[in-house]
Amino acid sequence: MEYTRLGNTGLEVSKLCLGCMSFGDPARGFHSKWVLDESASRPIIQKALDLGINFFDTANFYSYGSSEEILGRALKDFTKREEVVIASKVFYGDGQSDGPNTRGLSRKAIFHQVEQSLKRLGTDYIDLLYIHRWDYDTPIEETMEALHDLVRAGKVLYLGASSMYTWQFQQAQYMADKRGWTSFSAMQNHYNLLYREEEREMIPFCQETGVALVPYSPLAAGRIVRDWSADTARSQADQSARAKYDGTEAEDRKIVARVADLAAKYNRSRSQVALAWLWQKGMHSPVLGITKDAYLDDLVGAFGLELNQEDIAYLDELYLPHPVVGALAKGAKRNLQKLK
Repeated sequence: MEYTRLGNTGLEVSKLCLGCMSFGDPARGFHSKWVLDESASRPIIQKALDLGINFFDTANFYSYGSSEEILGRALKDFTKREEVVIASKVFYGDGQSDGPNTRGLSRKAIFHQVEQSLKRLGTDYIDLLYIHRWDYDTPIEETMEALHDLVRAGKVLYLGASSMYTWQFQQAQYMADKRGWTSFSAMQNHYNLLYREEEREMIPFCQETGVALVPYSPLAAGRIVRDWSADTARSQADQSARAKYDGTEAEDRKIVARVADLAAKYNRSRSQVALAWLWQKGMHSPVLGITKDAYLDDLVGAFGLELNQEDIAYLDELYLPHPVVGALAKGAKRNLQKLK
């Protein structure tokens, strides 16, 4: 395993982050058709630890809190708390409390969500807490001060943000700096070979200011690493992934074919080529969700693969601009009913 510093912090994380959206109670949550139950999740978490992965990403709304519960119990059984880095998120809430003030980024909602996450994870603190999207209904000053107070209280150690426009992220960072509050150390943004809109502003801004890049969907929900026509349980049931990628199929299939070309050239897997590309683009720790522990061996095999400039250009040149996916414009609030 290889490790990296989380941006400008002293925190050391593995260059692979295990995403835990695929772990949960199949009876709870918006992705219940392909989620793994606890008995199937635990061996994957244990193997990740055995391979040296120390970075785990979950969220309060993954399987309505059961992802946090499963991860928390597994880490307690398999490792020492001080040796792992747990990331979780606030915004949507856990799907169990739908009343006023239980989701969003108000001070009350943030404190409520964090307390519930701590209980489910069975820990006294969250290493890295992301705000997942921008709350147009709450002043950013209120959000940033609440997050800072959680850090001062020791319930959260580092802060991150996810899925927003660069001007929003910049505004939040400016406000934290102006008031002497804790700023964001990591950005979990949507970035992969098929979706590169973040290269316009977000990635340069983060690299210029020392913010770690921890991209989600680094393999485009599996589309980069399998034949486009292949059917999997997730590809059939994951409506969110279909909404992200099905509309640009004609352009994306050509890029996937080039990934396969380079995989054959180097006698490597497609996922290893995609990961090597991400690391060479400056990504710190891509978040990878898996449903079989055998996939972990493949992912770890990406270390040591160095793509040359001709390879990078070969993968890059067919990309065409895509509609923005992730950040939401004001008034385009995500339909939480679809997540349920």
